[in-house]
Amino acid sequence: MPSAEFETAVHGFEWLDDLTAVCDFHTNRLAQDWTHGWIRRFGLGSGSGWTPELTGRRVLRWINHADQLLAGQGRAKSDAFRRSLSAQTIFLSRRWRTARPGLARFEALAGLIQASAALSGMDSHMRRASRALARECRSCIDSHGSIASRNPEELLEIFFLLNWAAAALQLAGRPPEDAHRAAVTAVAPVLRSLRHVDGSLARFHGGGPGTVDKLDWALANAGAKGAAARRQQLTMGYARVAHGRTTMIVDVAPPAATANAHASTLAFELTSGLHPLVVNCGSGEGLGKSWRMVARTTSSHSTLDVEGYSSSRFAASSGAIADSAGRIVHAPANVTLERNDYNDGTCIVAGHDGYRGRCGLNHWRRLQVDPQGSKVNGEDVLLAASDDGRKRFDALLSAQRLEGVPFNIRFHLHPDVEVEADEEGRDVSMWLKNGETWRFRCRGEVELSLEPSDFLESTSSSSRATIQIVLSGFAMEYSTRVGWILAKARRSDGVIPEDELVLE
Repeated sequence: MPSAEFETAVHGFEWLDDLTAVCDFHTNRLAQDWTHGWIRRFGLGSGSGWTPELTGRRVLRWINHADQLLAGQGRAKSDAFRRSLSAQTIFLSRRWRTARPGLARFEALAGLIQASAALSGMDSHMRRASRALARECRSCIDSHGSIASRNPEELLEIFFLLNWAAAALQLAGRPPEDAHRAAVTAVAPVLRSLRHVDGSLARFHGGGPGTVDKLDWALANAGAKGAAARRQQLTMGYARVAHGRTTMIVDVAPPAATANAHASTLAFELTSGLHPLVVNCGSGEGLGKSWRMVARTTSSHSTLDVEGYSSSRFAASSGAIADSAGRIVHAPANVTLERNDYNDGTCIVAGHDGYRGRCGLNHWRRLQVDPQGSKVNGEDVLLAASDDGRKRFDALLSAQRLEGVPFNIRFHLHPDVEVEADEEGRDVSMWLKNGETWRFRCRGEVELSLEPSDFLESTSSSSRATIQIVLSGFAMEYSTRVGWILAKARRSDGVIPEDELVLE
């Protein structure tokens, strides 16, 4: 097969959701042919697709689409389908414990529950799997509905699996365990708080935007009602601000010490209506190891980096970005947040010490959003706040012959945004697909430039070219401040009056 990612996709059968959604004769026939082709080659236990997580993923699709897969099929193919399904159920009953804790194990157990409910004579497997799923909920999902990876899309996948498993148990006349139900109840408001106004999830820590319809279905199926809490300080380490038709979601917590976490502390995304404006580059998942590693660095996020280094460090050797494990080995020890909601908007002030060990500087970021969601006043500060920090900064400054410590503040833009900078290099105009005009302006001893960037989508085999606004400068003092503003035109002609572009 072309790649390991392609092989995983083939054996996981998520493509079956897409084929059956088309709902015509040709695609239904393709789904049947490809499924029975898989059964002939791998159906009784051979091949790399026989892992607990892939088997659970595959079984869920087979059962969910069984009517389409078996429609018009003869006795021989129907029997082969059921034999393979039974073999996979027995495999899951014996091997689910070998799946990695977290999403992989949830997939294995949800598949086992669904298959046990659908097949006769499998009740004992269903009972044991239901209890095991409840234990996994207690272990991996805290009382606030959060998971350790802080990956919003991973949380969505777990939530979706819990809903599927609950539905199967209820149809079988077996209510879900208390911990299972409690997890569903706790996760629902978290996912609502991690959604942008367009329904997509914030793209952090290896997660993509998710599937809007999938999340809508899972929330509706769980009976989750109501909007995300607007004044909640933190949800799974993120601060969400929603005013008017604008949402801003900020990463305000250290990353997990895992092989998928990103060095994204204080990065933010901003969406206006149905159109993302400021984004992070994405996960790089499916594009190969090199892309995935680059996507995890701070420079691939809409935040500040110092000297091109990341705010968290990856295990590295011989100049490589990370070792085979790729784990974060040093993250900011202190990440602070102060949030104030006023009649005239919301102000977030957050900081982290991820650069203190290298250059003695802490990064502080202030983000103020007006009540209409049409203006964001921002300020980024590099501050040597302690005696030790000032000593480190002085030493680095001397080593660099007083040329200053270089930094960049990046604002990655969605590929659908059209961008143009003025001749003076202080003002950028942006146009969204819906006709909205936004402008960006900065102040401070920085150089503004428009530079190439990449937008990485897990559903695509290649990156999409886009643009990033970059503010580049040098920290020469114990306190370096850079102010900037993002403002949306309120007039129909797209013009933003100068008094609305005043930096506060």
